[in-house]
Amino acid sequence: MLTVETTGMDKRMAEIVEKVTHGERLSLEDGVYLYKSDDLLTIGQLANQANLKKNGKKVYFIENMSLYFTNVCESYCAFCNFRKDQGEEGSYTLSGQQMVDYVNQHIHPNIREFHIVGGHNQHVPFQYYVDSLQALKDNFPDVTIKAYTAAEIDFFTRISGLSITEVLRELQKAGLQTLTGGGAEILSDQYREKMKVDKANVERYLEVHRTAHQLGMKTHTTMLYGSIESHEDRIRHMLHVRDLQDETNGFMVFIPLSMQPRNKNAGIMRRNSAYEDLKTLAISRLMIDNIQHIKAYFINIGVQLTQVAMSFGASDVHGTIVKERISHAAGALTPEGLTRKELIWLIQGAGRIPVERDTFYNEIKVYE
Repeated sequence: MLTVETTGMDKRMAEIVEKVTHGERLSLEDGVYLYKSDDLLTIGQLANQANLKKNGKKVYFIENMSLYFTNVCESYCAFCNFRKDQGEEGSYTLSGQQMVDYVNQHIHPNIREFHIVGGHNQHVPFQYYVDSLQALKDNFPDVTIKAYTAAEIDFFTRISGLSITEVLRELQKAGLQTLTGGGAEILSDQYREKMKVDKANVERYLEVHRTAHQLGMKTHTTMLYGSIESHEDRIRHMLHVRDLQDETNGFMVFIPLSMQPRNKNAGIMRRNSAYEDLKTLAISRLMIDNIQHIKAYFINIGVQLTQVAMSFGASDVHGTIVKERISHAAGALTPEGLTRKELIWLIQGAGRIPVERDTFYNEIKVYE
């Protein structure tokens, strides 16, 4: 196993190295210190060491397909360029059959997962969201349905009058098998107020995932960073996730999402730096010691930085996606999707072992 040389290192960093090396949990103060440090290589080496202990050199991916039933949304989050008002040019709300037709045009035999998110469309009833999943399950019974964010689930409770448990059970009957990680943004109610995140607050976001875990679901969770939040806000976010994982052990992966500017023509000063992206991925791996995987999301940070991220604590690179819309509506410059061959090349090019997985990280094929 790799070791980190502490000779000549400042005392605080050396103490953190010792903690990580001996499997001791990092504190809020440790995390904030790591963000303030300019010793990126030591932070990356520590995260790499922590990841190798958990996953060896394996890096995971899935053949999946992102689907968006509607972009109509009642919320006006300051960072979102995906949402539309009802009747606005470019707005849409697809029926189950329309989505089935779309999938039939784009699917290939190896797709294992539908990744489904969308707007909080208050102009349709909760049953619409149930029927959307049912249409997919009826037509593609072998494809795992990963659908809706915790914020969407909270929205469904408001338009239906049902509890979180009742909403999740109805969706499970229609084919829901796991929740996506979105809607977390930064888990700070002060942040959510400033950024006009008019959806599930911190308590409700966590309660939705807690309830899903209690119902036997394994889920995903994210952090959208790079706007007005402080480094302490980011670390507190990670601690919220870590604490819930201690309680339920229901999260499979943590996904730091690098915020995109509002349009593709935005200059580099409107984007997170590669330095900040790598540091956040590495610190996520070090702080959240009880979740198996940290995902490097190539849609937001680019394919080449994703390769570097595999040496900074990342053990997952998401999947094929086919056609991503949300980050690209907000100015992402990356491909809308990658092929299986490209993902394998991406991982092998970083000196790692590609592993094709299903939604629940069961290994399908190891490409040694």
